[in-house]
Amino acid sequence: MPLELDLTELSPLAQKLASGQAPEKAIAMAARGVVMGAKPADVVTIMAALSQDATELSATATTSLQKLPPALLDGALSADLQAPVIEVLVEQLGSDASVVERLLRMPRLGEQALCRMAERATEQIGELVATNERLLLTYPRAIEKLYMNKRVRMSTADRVLELAVRNELKLEIPAYEQAAKAIMNELIPEPTQEPNFDDQLFAETQHLGETLAVDPDDEPYEASDDGEETVARKFEPLHKKLADMTISQKIRTAILGSAAERMLLVRDTNRLVAAAAVSSPQFTENEAARVTANKNVHDDVLRIIAKNRTLTRGYQVKLNLVTNPKTPLTFASHLLQHIRDADLRTISKSKNVPANIQTMARQQLLKKSQQKRR
Repeated sequence: MPLELDLTELSPLAQKLASGQAPEKAIAMAARGVVMGAKPADVVTIMAALSQDATELSATATTSLQKLPPALLDGALSADLQAPVIEVLVEQLGSDASVVERLLRMPRLGEQALCRMAERATEQIGELVATNERLLLTYPRAIEKLYMNKRVRMSTADRVLELAVRNELKLEIPAYEQAAKAIMNELIPEPTQEPNFDDQLFAETQHLGETLAVDPDDEPYEASDDGEETVARKFEPLHKKLADMTISQKIRTAILGSAAERMLLVRDTNRLVAAAAVSSPQFTENEAARVTANKNVHDDVLRIIAKNRTLTRGYQVKLNLVTNPKTPLTFASHLLQHIRDADLRTISKSKNVPANIQTMARQQLLKKSQQKRR
């Protein structure tokens, strides 16, 4: 797709090359970064334009941009580049922290380029983006991208989240309200912790959660003979790592972490953490079926699942919510309409469901019976 450039900012020769109106040989040389007498900024602008053009020179220009000579790159980064050119450079050179640092100072850096930086940021680049608070407040979507980037340090994610909360921004982050409440309660760091303790703990836990071999049907808790639940031995190392985390760390792990981490955190004693686990975009219908079958989860967790139309498409999730005594009555009664007759009969006689759900099940069976007789 052609770049939307203001060609009047370029020299006459650069205008012809960028618009494809110059001789083919000259354009081919420009795609390789060879434009005699042109300023570095003009050369890079031409290459950026050609890299987005629907011609066979696009690949050549793209490769050339990725391998710009230091002098040419330095000259271009010292100029006031147009927003579309910055976007191309972020795409092609966005993994180079020294380039990103200079692009962040560009007057015409826009939302799309900043968000792309945040989305693909390494730990170092994430920190560079996070220090530009004015830009983040101007383009809050970049805060969302940083927070949801697993490579970004926990301390960096906490800092940009705090920035958003202090400035009363409304972000599209899963479980944002829970994360905001947690971060506001943790603004004073514990003096006993080393500066990098949180980052190291978050990284170690993330690695452990991703490498833990978990079968989809594995249950992280085991019931003892007296009915008390304990963490399954296989999950103990991960459980211990999670236990050392702050609330805000647990919430971010619940949102971004593995299925094993979510299955442990959904049973956390803190409601904010448990709610974040089922608010994760990675939370699946299979996980929802396992969670809703458990009588020890928070009612907040069941409420969030019940309100999620995607998760409640599955029949087992509906049935589990109806039969779980912790499901708020409003949701259980609504879902009861979708339960099969055979299960309604079981529910109507079960002592393990609330009495009002039993009564509703009997009433629904009676109503269906009357309709059949008509």
